[in-house]
Amino acid sequence: MYSASDFRKGLKVQIDGEPYIMTDFSFSKPGKGQALYRARLRNMITGNAFEKTFRSNDKLEKAALEERTMQYLYCQGEEYTFMDNVSFEQLEISKAQLGDAINFLTDNMDVEVLQYNGRPIGVTLPNFVNLKVTQSDPWVKGDTSGSDSKPVTLETGYVVQVPPFIEEGDKLQIDTRTGVYVTRVKE
Repeated sequence: MYSASDFRKGLKVQIDGEPYIMTDFSFSKPGKGQALYRARLRNMITGNAFEKTFRSNDKLEKAALEERTMQYLYCQGEEYTFMDNVSFEQLEISKAQLGDAINFLTDNMDVEVLQYNGRPIGVTLPNFVNLKVTQSDPWVKGDTSGSDSKPVTLETGYVVQVPPFIEEGDKLQIDTRTGVYVTRVKE
């Protein structure tokens, strides 16, 4: 159990049998009375968010979450299949549950699958992935009308802004947290 003094941003708790993450947190001590802890909570399954105020003697249950390293295998329609690296057990996660992670998933990539009571609820990708450019418009030297970047399409279908010297076939390092180009990768 977490007491109110343990509250912090990123804490994962369970309220009414559902897992929540604290996305924001503040503390205030009024002139008289107990200290107040105000937290913004987001449901890790549905994505719904709300604010709640707690007193210093309130307690919250720790969320029963488990992270397992799994390997991405393939996509069939709206379902993405992952395999446990230890037990070789396979499970499917919907496109909606994966969210923006689908833009960076490549075959045989190892990811951390977050599970709540044995049910997958999300995926944590590596911070950086290397993806190949599949479509890039040529840059015209002397074209100064636009900015110093151009859009390219990566092997996953994701479109990212890159410097003009990037060509089709180049491998790029992409930050999965922000979705931006980091650098060109030498093979």
